[in-house]
Amino acid sequence: MAGALIGGAFLSGFINVVFDRFLTKDSVNLILGKKLGSDLVERLKISLHAAEALVGDAEYKQLDNPSVKDWLNCLRDAVYMADDLLNVVLMKAATRKEVRSFWPISFLNPDRDMVDKMEGVVRRIEFLEKQKDFLGLKVIPKDNNLAWRASTSLVEGNIYDREDDQQALLKIISDNSESQLYVIPIVGMGGVGKTTLAKWVYSVIEGFDLKAWICISETFDVADITKTIIEEVTRSPCTLQSLNSLQIELKRILWEKKFLIVLDDVWSDDADSWKKFKTPFHGGAKGSTMLLTTRIKEVASVVQTYPSYFLNELSEDYCWLVFADNSCFLKSNENSTLEEIGRKIVNKCKGLPLAAETLGHLLRGKEDVKEWNVVLTSDIWEFSMPRVINAEENLHILTMG
Repeated sequence: MAGALIGGAFLSGFINVVFDRFLTKDSVNLILGKKLGSDLVERLKISLHAAEALVGDAEYKQLDNPSVKDWLNCLRDAVYMADDLLNVVLMKAATRKEVRSFWPISFLNPDRDMVDKMEGVVRRIEFLEKQKDFLGLKVIPKDNNLAWRASTSLVEGNIYDREDDQQALLKIISDNSESQLYVIPIVGMGGVGKTTLAKWVYSVIEGFDLKAWICISETFDVADITKTIIEEVTRSPCTLQSLNSLQIELKRILWEKKFLIVLDDVWSDDADSWKKFKTPFHGGAKGSTMLLTTRIKEVASVVQTYPSYFLNELSEDYCWLVFADNSCFLKSNENSTLEEIGRKIVNKCKGLPLAAETLGHLLRGKEDVKEWNVVLTSDIWEFSMPRVINAEENLHILTMG
């Protein structure tokens, strides 16, 4: 069953990255038209989530069923296509920002070619999901214990090879004695440990009157995030609704207070939204800091008041320690065969502690060489490993539409 788990860990993760990275309503509606865009996004979400639920069973059964293996390959290709198309949407939406400032979305003509291509990939994924009965695929519930990213600031487990990063960030924050608002982005590829580092800083740093931890992810809604910050800082529900009243209340709460606000997993590089969002924070005391994590360089360049802190991958030796700690390998046995396979798995993790942690957890307590080899030889490794995203690198995709 390790194969099923590795399938869920990687293909499901890639599907969620597609949502996190691209499915902002404004961008989609701007290119595809308001009604068509909303309908296609909703269908894409439903079909991808339905297919995602089958991935674990399919990854296991494809070992002795060529038809299921073909199904997995087709789903992988369809997800890649959705990723590419949504990337084009993001790029084209960025080029229309000035037009949008003069005309409402409803006045802009949809891009018919993009609509047709998106319709095609949605239909393809819907078709694949409907093949479940023919192929005998079943839904495997997700292991809630593997839901790594959550809206908590508590640090879990050991942190390896980050002592220099920890001390550097503490120094950057503590050296801020003059600015009323330091905005420091931690930038790195998905799974490299940005959130874990931010959690550690948040948990140990002292000298702030107010602190709040907010997980952002898919959408950057100024009013919703402002309301959440108010509730985090005051530890009580907020009944205010309008952005104006929310910002007035937050400014009152933060006035002449030294605060630390962490925004985890930020994707929006909309300069107008960020300018509006930061308005209530300028009344704080000197030394107030906003720390955010992102894998997108453009986000950092829009929001930072201090140079970005780039987080690099772990060395393979430290990645092995993460894997071994989570698999309990070093505690349970000294099987040289399993260690050899495990180190090959770690090598494929490319220095990403989240990948090593997830795979170690999946193989915890398992001593069957076949199960470890299933993980090592899984087709899921064919997916590109995550990286720091730079929008300029993807401009060539515009030629598709």
